[in-house]
Parts: sequence; structure tokens; C-alpha cells
Amino acid sequence: MSSDTLNLFSFRGNTRILHLTWLAFFITFVAWFNHAPLLMAISESLSLTPDQVKTLLILNVALTIPARIVIGMLTDKYGPRLTYSLLLAAGSVPCFIFALADSFVQLALGRFLLGFIGAGFVIGIRMVSEWFPARQLGLAEGIYGGFGNFGSAAAAITLPTLALLFGGDDGWRWAVGLTGAIALIYSFIYYASVTDTPKGSTYFKPKKSGAMAVTSPGDFVLLLLMKIPMYAALALLTWKLSSGVGMITGFWAAVIYCALALLYALDAMKTFSINREVFSNPPAPIHRYKFKQVAVLDLLYFIAFGSELAVVSMLPLFFSETFDLDPVEAGLLAGTFAVVTLAMRPIGGLISDRWGRKPTLLVVTLGLVLGYFCLSTIDASWPLYLAVCAIMLCALFVHAGTGAVFAMVPLIKRSLTGQIAGMVGAYGNVGGLFYLTVLSLVSYQVFFLVIAATALLGFAATLLLEEPRGHMAEVAPDGSVTLIDVA
Repeated sequence: MSSDTLNLFSFRGNTRILHLTWLAFFITFVAWFNHAPLLMAISESLSLTPDQVKTLLILNVALTIPARIVIGMLTDKYGPRLTYSLLLAAGSVPCFIFALADSFVQLALGRFLLGFIGAGFVIGIRMVSEWFPARQLGLAEGIYGGFGNFGSAAAAITLPTLALLFGGDDGWRWAVGLTGAIALIYSFIYYASVTDTPKGSTYFKPKKSGAMAVTSPGDFVLLLLMKIPMYAALALLTWKLSSGVGMITGFWAAVIYCALALLYALDAMKTFSINREVFSNPPAPIHRYKFKQVAVLDLLYFIAFGSELAVVSMLPLFFSETFDLDPVEAGLLAGTFAVVTLAMRPIGGLISDRWGRKPTLLVVTLGLVLGYFCLSTIDASWPLYLAVCAIMLCALFVHAGTGAVFAMVPLIKRSLTGQIAGMVGAYGNVGGLFYLTVLSLVSYQVFFLVIAATALLGFAATLLLEEPRGHMAEVAPDGSVTLIDVA
């Protein structure tokens, strides 16, 4: 761990942990998106209506926002080894439910529950941060995120082929069930193959669990404010299921809205209970961290990953309608936006390691402003090759931005890394839902301009960010204080 060079071809020490962990993330994404490339076969097999297909797509992300918060807390409390293993094993169950479903209700239940496996990303952020020093952390987290995130593309490439190999009307069932079996088997492999920390290192846990701890009254208020968009996103999902596809009635939508308001109130009360002491007896300066760092990273991931989710979803239709392409050609060209994540997410982390977290985030966020503004000007008069180049250039900043955000997340407060990663990750899903909702209301050009405008807001917020310097302090179970280098 003393070397500045990260040898990806090694399977020893911390690199071994990195490979095992990104593979766990990869498998969770294959399972999470195992339905997408098979939707046509599933729809024909069970005679689904277009509205039911749309409902399955919505349900697939419904649980992911709260799940990332919950999984972050569990990771900090019980460690990434146990949490990842249990998530993989538990995530196999809804895969089997979905594969065996013979009605829309059963499909919907499996899809809804599978949203939880989408929270696996959060666990690996903590695991990688335990095994790599600050000077390598951005690259390591970028490799973890980029390689793991490719699981969704791998599902799209391999699962239709597997369904054809199995053959018959039930080919899709065998393909989906296989992803569940792989997740279940790997849960045992992962548990037997990793440890939470290197030998001799301490795994620092938060003193209290149930809500994120902050270290000042102002941070407490900011934390409560930053929770609101996550609850609002769940309310928006409810509205989509009610008014958009009619899966639930207006009465039950109203019940869910009231339940969300009650949950927020209970969440605020629990957060106050955890942080009561900061109003009367704040921690010593050495133990404080600034929650504004988390808030800014929330916003940046909302923009970077949120726009990635939205743009990947709409690009095939955008190409088809703008340049009058057939669906296959449009899909292939749209794939260029997603494929660069393998390289650019690690590169975003590497640049952060070499030239600083804040400068990197400022550059990539400004690139997002200019990139999405450029995309807003694309129309049928553009040469197709030039439009593809503009989209790929914008994609470079998008994926580098996601890598740069998580190059900084683990350097704020080690014992809370799971919760911080969970909140930042959840904001990415909130961003995707927000941008897709905007897309349903406006033209493509206005959609890209809205993303550019929020990126400009993100650039301004990044000016408030502070570059990690010196050390962060953590208290061991025996009461001793350990200083962890973050420079």
C-alpha cells in the first residue's frame, strides 16, 4: 500500500479486494437491470400492456433511494463484508420471484424488491476506502464504480443471448433466474474472501446509529433540508404511479403522501435524538467535519449521475426522431454515451488524486455546463457524426464527474463513509427522476438546457467546497484517537 502505483493486473493485497468488490457491484447491477433487455419477451409471454411495462420500469427504481440510505447505515455499523454478502444473497430472492412470476402483480413485486439491490454501490465505497490511501483513493473508487457500473451494459449484451440459448417462451425466465443464482453464489464467495480492513487496522463505527451524525447546529439544519428532496422524489414516484400509469388510485396516493410526510417528521425526530448533544456540548474541533461538503457532493452527483441516467434513457429516441434513424442504429449510437464510463470514471478519480479534488470538480462541472448547452443546439441540420462527437465529449465530463465526486466522499468522515456515500448516491437517483420528469414536460432542447442550468448552479456550489487537507480524527473502541491522512 506504500506505492503510488496501482497494479490492476495483480490479485494480491488491496488490489485483490478491489477486484472482488467491483465484481460484487457488477453482479448487483446485472441483477438490477436483468429485466431491461428482456422486456419485449416478458411482455409477450405475460401479455402485458404498455402501461404495465412502464410501471415495471418505475418500480425498479422506487426502493433504491431509501435503500441507499439504509444500506449506508448498515455498512457503517456492521461492515462492508457482511453487508455486501447479505445484500447479494437477499437480492437473489426477488430475482427468483420475477423469474417465476406468472402475473403482473408478481412481476411488480419482484421488480419493486429488486430496487434494494441497486444500493450495493454504497457498500463498496466504504470497503475501498478502508484498503487504499488517500493518494490512490480516487483511482481505486473510480475503477470500482466504472467497472461495476458496466454491469447494466453487460446485462443488455448477454441476457438476450442467454434467453435465446435456453430457448422457448421461458428463455427469459432462465436468464433472469441465472442472475439470481450468480448473486447467491457470489455472496458466499465474497464473505469468505475479504475482510473489512487490512490486518492490524481498526474499523471505525459511528457512536450512534439510526441517523447521520453532524457536529454543529447549523449542520443539523442543513441535514434536515437536504433530506427533503429525497422524500419529494418518492412523492414524485407515487404521482407517476397514480397519474402517469394508473397503478394506484388517488386515495392510496394521498395515503402514501401522508405517510411520507409522517416518515420525514419521524426521521427529523430521530436525527435530533442522535445529534442532541451538538446544541449543548459540541465535539472538540479535531472531531468535527463540515456537512456542507456532503451537501455540495449531493448536488454534484444529482447533476452528474442524474443526468447520466436520464440521457441514457432518452438518447435512442432523440437520435431516432432528430435524424430519422431506425431503432437499431439509434440504439447503437446512443450506446456511445454509456460505454465511456469504463475509462472516464477511473480517469476522473485519477485526476482528482493528482491535481486535487476541488479543482477537478470545478473543471468537470464547467464542462457539464458547456457540454449540455452544446447538446441543446443539436437539430436535424447538424451532421450526424458531429452530433455523436458532441454527445461523446459531454459524456467524458459526465463520467469523469461521477468519478471525481466519489474520489472525495470517503475523505470527509471515515466512520460515516457508508452513510455519506448512501446520501450522495441517493441524490444521483433523485437527479435521474427529476430530469426524466422534466423531459416528459418539455422539448429535448429545453431538457438539455435545464441540465446545463443545474450544472451552472453546481459550479457555483463547488466554489464553497473545501479541499481535503491534513487528517481526519476517529476514535477507536478503546478511546484512543487515530489520525487518518486525507491529503
